[in-house]
Amino acid sequence: MIQIENLTKKFGNAISLDAINLKIQSGDCVALMGPNGAGKTTLIRLILGYYHPTNGQVLINGKNPIKERVDVLQNISFVPQLPPPIKLSLEELIAYVCKSTQVQKEKILHFAQEMELDIEPNLKKSFFKLSGGMKQKMLIAISLARRGEIIIYDEPTANLDPKARDNFHRLLQTQNHPNISLFVTHRIDEMRDIVNRQIYMDLGKIINDEKI
Repeated sequence: MIQIENLTKKFGNAISLDAINLKIQSGDCVALMGPNGAGKTTLIRLILGYYHPTNGQVLINGKNPIKERVDVLQNISFVPQLPPPIKLSLEELIAYVCKSTQVQKEKILHFAQEMELDIEPNLKKSFFKLSGGMKQKMLIAISLARRGEIIIYDEPTANLDPKARDNFHRLLQTQNHPNISLFVTHRIDEMRDIVNRQIYMDLGKIINDEKI
């Protein structure tokens, strides 16, 4: 469960989140929507323990994502909108993920193939030097192989071509969803057959929260 109570985040005098309350429970598959600057990314970073709240709190299965960050992150799979500047080769990255999360290499390779990522010729290449689409496919393959209790995607299809988007949505529909899925998206039409809840944010507040 993700429990958010009276959560406020300020950057200087600017309010990014304004005393929001939210509960996301097992079985919720959420589309988190809103214009740029609505507070969506700030909320995700607070859930992941990247930021300290100004006021209020975030609890992930009853744990504080800052004080108990290692325990919290063990149960979360996260794909950011912009892939991080990882300097490892694909081969090294896969080995690191397998060792740190106990995911089988074969599962990662399976989902990479399903995303039509031509992985074998690129194993020695630096992740950092791959195209944006290839990076995103790799991160998606890792997240699907890992299947955390909570899975968070921040604009996961932003760098994908139409065929790769179709593959991603197909995989989401054929996989057993984790306890909680959270998609930051501007494309509700793409996610309508996947999500069961839509949350709309603006100006740091939750404007609408409904089952769909």
